[in-house]
Amino acid sequence: MAYIGAQPRLGNFQACDAITASATTTFNLLVGGTAIFPQSAQHCLVSLNGVLQAPISSYTISGSTIVFASALTTDDSIDFITILGDTLDLGTPSDSTVTTAKLNTAVLTGATDIGAAIADADLFLVDDGAGGTLRKTAASRIKTYVGGTNAPYFEAYIASNQTMADDTDTKLNFDTETYDSGGMYNTTNKRFTPTVAGKYFIYFQVNYNKQAVDKFHNCVTRIKRNGSTHKEFYFDFYDNYYAYAICTTGSAIMTFNGSSDYVEMFGSFNVTADTGIVISGAGSTFGGYKITE
Repeated sequence: MAYIGAQPRLGNFQACDAITASATTTFNLLVGGTAIFPQSAQHCLVSLNGVLQAPISSYTISGSTIVFASALTTDDSIDFITILGDTLDLGTPSDSTVTTAKLNTAVLTGATDIGAAIADADLFLVDDGAGGTLRKTAASRIKTYVGGTNAPYFEAYIASNQTMADDTDTKLNFDTETYDSGGMYNTTNKRFTPTVAGKYFIYFQVNYNKQAVDKFHNCVTRIKRNGSTHKEFYFDFYDNYYAYAICTTGSAIMTFNGSSDYVEMFGSFNVTADTGIVISGAGSTFGGYKITE
């Protein structure tokens, strides 16, 4: 069948679900099982028994139903009903009909700029990279992939001097938090147990002060992971050493599973006489943070 007349404008043409004729005048209009509401009878193409029907005289539209002028029978065949786009209303464009060339370049201007720092709740459109589907995501999610943050993080210090026995591996009493972003440092057990898996930068500074006039022999500071030495920092003082205090520093990059892994600090010191060593609270720190990848 040939079409004669002006070329129709492209609209959101929709084919109604198949309708089986019966002895009535009124039939529901559905597209994909959902009721559809044509603007008027003139916005429908209706074929009955192979003949296009004239709107108004042959049928009318009432809400989401079509009403034929005469009752049909089971011998009739409703070939198709096509719903056209609304007059003076673009409606919903048909799939894949809007191209980038149709977008006005003025859509993105200074007036549409956020004009402030991006907030975690701000939304972005992204291509899912698989089926070419546009999806929305929040800035907070993007941060985990681009740049990210160095959280969780913590730093603790020794609130008052800690006395340790000579030449004895002792857990260092970092009992006070400077900061703890996720509440993952335990001041009772003096350990950091991050609940986010990944690589972490762990660091420390420990000030050892000898008592009286004892000579230093050696000093070991240990970063322990799950109770075992991960890395140790050893100082040996040739022919003994009369210095009053020693400041040791160190760091390590460590991988944690985000559930049970933890890290602690231990130290030991050997002096000439067994009068003990004091860990100075001033300047002794233990900290760490997640490395963004």
